[in-house]
Amino acid sequence: MLVVMQHDETEAQVARVVEIIKEMGYEARPMPGAQRTSVGLVGNDGRVDGSQIESLDGVAEVIYVSRPYKQVSREWRQENTLVTIAPGVVFGGVEIPIIAGPCSVENEHQIVLAAQQVRDAGASALRGGAFKPRSSPYSFQGLGKKGLELLALARRETGLPIVTEALDEEGAHLVADVADCIQIGARNMQNYALLRLIGRLGKPVLLKRGMAATIVDLLMSAEYLLAEGNTQVILCERGIRSFDPSTRNLFDLTAIPLVQKLSHLPIVADPSHGTGLRDKVIPMGRAAIAAGADGLLVEMHPNPERALSDGGQSLYPEQLTRLVREARAIADAIGRTITVPSGTGSAAEG
Repeated sequence: MLVVMQHDETEAQVARVVEIIKEMGYEARPMPGAQRTSVGLVGNDGRVDGSQIESLDGVAEVIYVSRPYKQVSREWRQENTLVTIAPGVVFGGVEIPIIAGPCSVENEHQIVLAAQQVRDAGASALRGGAFKPRSSPYSFQGLGKKGLELLALARRETGLPIVTEALDEEGAHLVADVADCIQIGARNMQNYALLRLIGRLGKPVLLKRGMAATIVDLLMSAEYLLAEGNTQVILCERGIRSFDPSTRNLFDLTAIPLVQKLSHLPIVADPSHGTGLRDKVIPMGRAAIAAGADGLLVEMHPNPERALSDGGQSLYPEQLTRLVREARAIADAIGRTITVPSGTGSAAEG
């Protein structure tokens, strides 16, 4: 349930609504807006009688939110949520950040060089896996804590914020100590215990759509994070499984405008995992920007042929530079801009 206050509501009137909701046995969350304040009622089990609230001074209307993902929905919050992972790197607004880097952290030289190339190409955040979930137990699983230390070094060298994945509850605390944004991968999208824990850590979260997840499944998983008090959530379309083996996944561009209609949370696109093919990443990255994506998540490796994971879908550094340049032109055509890396000014424009 959402209680919408009148334009001229007073603090005392809002406080009274909160008090009544709590007396009814539910949680109240005031949400000041640009024009008026709303108060969300959390925990509605279907037995709430809104007439008691509708009669209170300052209340304009009571909206019954029927969707199962309440706090994630547009009914709960009309304005776009802006998620800041570092100064100047904001998702959900006019600017579109690009996150890029290797699938996994392999050694100091590789990740520092990759970070420098990401920054020079014009991307504004660094991705890299310290903990890697792999289909085969014999594949490279990441450097673990050492990988996090190397990511922190790459941030000191370049100033780029870090996005990296947490696989389990123990690793989530280690990742939270280093990362500017915690990634929850497709395989963990419905790991509800992990979602609850990360929701309590207070760090921005990038939540990837599962390989067989519907849009509602994705939004319900995001609801777990918001239910724990974390509103700084970025959704990610990364492709879903299909019957066609021509590409690694089916990159669902329709998910971008669909999610933006249903939810106030920003959504980014991952054309690297969405296609699994290097030569498809740039065209699908361009298409995602045109479709309205609030950011891109792209794999780039200094030497993809030697990559320990996902080399076949990783861009070369010069290809990332091209993608950023072309994304900038598309963003300009639709009234948006690509975020410029901190400290580079207009140098990345070339």
